Amino acid sequence: MADPLTLFTSIGLSEQKAKETLKNDALCSALKDAITQAQRVLGAAGVDKATGTLLYTMTSRLRDPKRLGFLTDHIAQRKICTELQLAAALEFVKSHPQDPINQQEFESLCGVGVVITPEQIEDKVEKVIKKHKDQLLQERYRFNMGLLMGEARGGLMWADGKMIKNEVDMQVLHLLGPKTEADLEKKPKAQKAKAPDGEVKEELTMNGEIKIEGRSLMDELRGVALNFHKPGENYKTEGYVVTPKTMDLLKQHLEFTGGQIRTRFPPEPNGILHIGHAKAINFNFGYAKANDGICYLRYDDTNPEKEEEKYFTAIKDMVEWLGYKPYEITHASDNFQRLYDLAVDLIRRGHAYVCHQRGEELKGHNPPPSPWRERPAEESLVLFDRMRRGLFAEGEATVRMKIVMEDGKMDPVAYRIKYTAHHRTGDAWCIYPTYDYTHCLCDSIENITHSLCTKEFQARRSSYFWLCNALDVYCPVQWEYGRLNLTYTVVSKRKIIKLVEEGTVRDWDDPRLFTLTALRRRGFPSEAINNFCAKVGVTVAQATMEPHMLESCVRDVLNDHAPRAMAVLEPLKVTIANLPEGIRNDVRVPDFPANEFMGSHVIPFTRTIFIEQSDFREVMEKGYKRLTPDQPVGLRHAGYVISVQKVIKDAQGRAVELEVHCCSSNEAAEKPKAFIHWVSEPQKCEIRLYERLFLHKNPEDPSEVPGGFLSDINPNSLQVIDSALVDISVSKAKVFDKFQFERVGYFALDPDSTADKLVFNRTVTLKEDPGKM
Repeated sequence: MADPLTLFTSIGLSEQKAKETLKNDALCSALKDAITQAQRVLGAAGVDKATGTLLYTMTSRLRDPKRLGFLTDHIAQRKICTELQLAAALEFVKSHPQDPINQQEFESLCGVGVVITPEQIEDKVEKVIKKHKDQLLQERYRFNMGLLMGEARGGLMWADGKMIKNEVDMQVLHLLGPKTEADLEKKPKAQKAKAPDGEVKEELTMNGEIKIEGRSLMDELRGVALNFHKPGENYKTEGYVVTPKTMDLLKQHLEFTGGQIRTRFPPEPNGILHIGHAKAINFNFGYAKANDGICYLRYDDTNPEKEEEKYFTAIKDMVEWLGYKPYEITHASDNFQRLYDLAVDLIRRGHAYVCHQRGEELKGHNPPPSPWRERPAEESLVLFDRMRRGLFAEGEATVRMKIVMEDGKMDPVAYRIKYTAHHRTGDAWCIYPTYDYTHCLCDSIENITHSLCTKEFQARRSSYFWLCNALDVYCPVQWEYGRLNLTYTVVSKRKIIKLVEEGTVRDWDDPRLFTLTALRRRGFPSEAINNFCAKVGVTVAQATMEPHMLESCVRDVLNDHAPRAMAVLEPLKVTIANLPEGIRNDVRVPDFPANEFMGSHVIPFTRTIFIEQSDFREVMEKGYKRLTPDQPVGLRHAGYVISVQKVIKDAQGRAVELEVHCCSSNEAAEKPKAFIHWVSEPQKCEIRLYERLFLHKNPEDPSEVPGGFLSDINPNSLQVIDSALVDISVSKAKVFDKFQFERVGYFALDPDSTADKLVFNRTVTLKEDPGKM
């Protein structure tokens, strides 16, 4: 018999793929058995590349080795000859673990013997094209071609997908002709509908959800469900291990939940949530909500050394700020006694043991196996009880599980000793379970249907299934998705603490950070964060986004919801010489100029006003459209045009006051080239302008920032203006209230504000590039 490498390349695997397969002992053995059996069936014909590809796919995805011969025969006999049929076959054997298999039912559900002719495909596609012909002619190549593919495939279940796509492409081309330049232009965004009175209405779904480019957040999350198992059908998930008790446990689970989807958001209460957690919150709570399910907020409080009450409170606040209400708030510590009892059972079953290797001995890529791995269960039980009663020092003993994880980590720790009082249980325990042990069991206890976690936990999926099955308890399904990261920031708790300790930022809620408390303080609306998460979507790949994409979502929301006001950041005094002393007129300013039905406010207009210093130049320059001695400007909302009569300067020659003449805009000789904002009888305030905290996109990347993230701080990340002026319409604002200061940007009232002094944080500029303003 040929050596394995030659055997694997003979069926069409590349040499690299064959070598990778040789590294996986289980896959290597299964594939050799499958090829040998297929060769016996095929005889001299041998295994061609198409059959070899199916055999490789089958062995790499099959979780029940006893079905290997059954499926190999069907592949070798050409009864299963497409990837689609193989997928159905794997699904069938996974959902029918009991013997014997009903051959007739199997072949019927896998399309064995079904032949789809090119004529059938052509006929079906023609009918689908005819059904959508009018819309196709109207939208042309902007039409959703996936719809055509889906409907054509719906009637031709076992047809080759490439043949269907080629037929769809050919018939669409025949109907529409080649693409034109107009077809290649981006599709314009849908306009918001206007009511008969001209009022702009939000485009809403039936249940009041704001849509994101045609799809609501809930629609986005409902779409994710297409890839997920249904409650109770956990066994249909790839990698799920079926045991003799699985079906009974799933039956009990369904009886308890009634088939309801159950998720959980399980943060560690040792820090403040950040923008990445916003995606996790939206996914866990949103997925449950979109499917009429429930979601728990479960604190993973198994490390008492780092947990504080302020973190418990802040996490709950942020979940609710994003618009979600937990079905129930639970804690891993609620289950400490039950987890301990299960650990005793795990040791008794021979799946765990007490180990005396020190922490430093367990570190590294390939630490040696524990010399205590084969310790008798009875001995480990006695030692575990001694650990429980505090008879060992910290680090002197741990409980380890007998399993090798996907990343090669061997025998992860289940329990360790910590003589630290717990936030909720006090001194009742001196041993605490680890994440690897706790998480899946708490999911099981709470009857979670979909355990949603980020991609880095994929290496723990096999241990997740293993532990539940080793204890014969209900086993949920772990689903992984890509993390959400942003450039120009750090979100590591350890690094944020370092920034606070160094005095670079004030605290966890410093608006230059991307913690959720910081974003709220800066003025980011929770709706914008949710919208951003919906736009990013839920994918397996990690998403690293630019901050400007989040800021764009912020502008979209604030443009519709932040009332306008006027503020002057660098004031220049203006005296209107032709108005009498003591005159005071009321000027009504719309809160939303594009929609005056949404309210207005009144501000005073007196002989003395203040404008931005940048809105005046003594020397006219080409392209400058604001106030100069030779160029008048209009005053926004006031109905006046002012022209300079005199420039008053200080000892250094800087303009400190202007004397101007004003006239009604209706009386002006010509329409002014610009209208500028102003304030009168204003309120003094402090303005904080924020820029990116770091200079480089990836401050944690040594190749980009060799000196480390602390060396990459932007010295201009915060500018404080303590002599700004704002109109009195904002005087009654509450903390976190948001405004658009006309021509300046979006701002929110900071918690540092007092009755005597308002403090505003700039949330975002009006445009992505302030230089274009």
